[in-house]
Amino acid sequence: MGNRKHNAAQARKEALKNVAFAKLNNCPTSPRKMRLVADQVRGAHVNNALAILKFSPKEASRRLEKLLLSAIANWQAKNEEADVEKANLFVKEIRVDGGSMLKRLQPAPQGRAHRIRKRSNHVTLVIGASNLEN
Repeated sequence: MGNRKHNAAQARKEALKNVAFAKLNNCPTSPRKMRLVADQVRGAHVNNALAILKFSPKEASRRLEKLLLSAIANWQAKNEEADVEKANLFVKEIRVDGGSMLKRLQPAPQGRAHRIRKRSNHVTLVIGASNLEN
């Protein structure tokens, strides 16, 4: 049983060699607005995704651009000898989950109050290297 688990662990470790990820927790942007930007770069090559994020007017794109650069740096740290341009990196997976909510009250007419929910999100970005050579 120990040999089987060891072989499975080695196979998982080899599969994760071409994958790197970065996480952004408690980002003070609503998940809906962040998903609009995340959907634009899902599945895109890293250079195209960086260009999309750089020239997007949305505020969430600045945070995702920084997160993508962090994921690229994590991939470089894992694969020192590999070159980023030759690795053909692409955005393998990007997930935007809801985070904690700040609940505030805003005064309303006639002595009432409206609840304001300031939403935040968690973003997980996974990049992978495709083995296709151009």
